[in-house]
Amino acid sequence: MAQLEADSPFDPDSFDAPVVGIRALHRDHDSGVHQHNRGQLLFTQQGSARITLDNQLCLLPPMRAAWIPAGVKHRAVIQQAAEYRSVYLDRALSLPLGNEVRVIEVSSLLRAVLESMTQAPYDTDWSLGKYAHLLALFLIEIAEAPRQPTILPLPQDKRLAPLLAHLELLPPNLQTLVTRVGASGKTIGRIFLRETGMGYQQWRQQWRLLRCVELLATGHSLDCCAFELGFSNDSVLIAFFKSLTGTTPRNYFKKSVGFDQGL
Repeated sequence: MAQLEADSPFDPDSFDAPVVGIRALHRDHDSGVHQHNRGQLLFTQQGSARITLDNQLCLLPPMRAAWIPAGVKHRAVIQQAAEYRSVYLDRALSLPLGNEVRVIEVSSLLRAVLESMTQAPYDTDWSLGKYAHLLALFLIEIAEAPRQPTILPLPQDKRLAPLLAHLELLPPNLQTLVTRVGASGKTIGRIFLRETGMGYQQWRQQWRLLRCVELLATGHSLDCCAFELGFSNDSVLIAFFKSLTGTTPRNYFKKSVGFDQGL
């Protein structure tokens, strides 16, 4: 079993095998900014992780996975505790999965495949027997998995630095932001549309969704989330959540191991 201890150094690029899988449990962990020569599928079985990229913020909820292409600089921060599985693919295997970071649903089949792959020895021959079949299923499942709306594009314009410096706080309404950054509402709207593909209000709603998922995944109640995110009550929050995800918070977290927040 490729079980990685919390404080153990690990370099996936140091192995010769085309596939390397690990299992780990981290608490309050910060990976720092780094990159691999391999593509990485990071799956949080329990807990959540916040992945920061050059121009994106990616939230990885429990029972979902993030595809991080080879060569992409990223930083993963785990609050509280997260049990995860990670599979690293060499560039040849990574190429068909694309060069875009995305968060995906994890089917029961993909979860079972991940469990087997991350228990395989580092020197496994992935071209033979059951391992060849596992790898083939792994690649198909990732390519066909539905995406999750838990990525927030970040504007790069320097005028918005005060906003991005406090991404853990509810972004202000547009008029307040105008006052803070010294740019007109139209200018701010143009910046967001050009650099994120969203208007400011849509971007702010996307931030609320990511923060809501993060708070719920780390043990906060619906009432607490509604208060922090500026909703009048939890019913309004549930309606908002369903409008963006197609499901309620209860159902969204239903598959999560050990998750019970009385939703």
